[in-house]
Formats: sequence, structure tokens, C-alpha cells
Amino acid sequence: MKDILDDVVAWRSAGKQVAVARVVDIEGSGPRDPGAAMAVNEDGEVVGSVSGGCVEGAVVTEALDIIDSGDRRMVTFGFSDDEAFSVGLTCGGTIHLFIEPLDW
Repeated sequence: MKDILDDVVAWRSAGKQVAVARVVDIEGSGPRDPGAAMAVNEDGEVVGSVSGGCVEGAVVTEALDIIDSGDRRMVTFGFSDDEAFSVGLTCGGTIHLFIEPLDW
């Protein structure tokens, strides 16, 4: 989280809405450990990583939806999940992310 803080503060100072995704659990092999974080602003700019690149595109889509809706949700990508496989999560594990709008 500390790695993304400067960018998030700059975005918020500029009046941009931001969503934050965090790895909360992994099952089996996972690309990033719990605690890894990624932030997305309303323009689709990204800082940080929750999967080393393999599902980041799908996470950006979820984050932008969360910015629009104000909701928060758990999202899971796993090797047996067709969507995860199509976006490149082939590490053999499952990652659980919590994505929420950043509301200061």
C-alpha cells in the first residue's frame, strides 16, 4: 500500500475519484501475496499490482465500475475460472480481491 500512496494522494488532491483493490487471500499458487494493492483513478490510470499483470485489466474494469457505483465487493479469479484464464491467470491458484472506492 505504501508503494501506491504518493500517486493516490496526488490523484485525490487533483479531485479524482479512486478505487483500491487489495489481495485479501490466495489459494494455491498466487502471483502476489495478501496485502498487495493496486489503485485505479476515474481516468483509468493505474498504480500498483495485485497479480503481476495477469488479471490487472479485469481488475481495472471492476474498479471503474466501483467508482461509478460507489459499491465495494469481493472479486475472485482462479485457474478454473474461464474469465481468469482468458485474461491470463495461469499460475494455478486463486486470488481473492477486495475492491472499494477510496472515500476520504
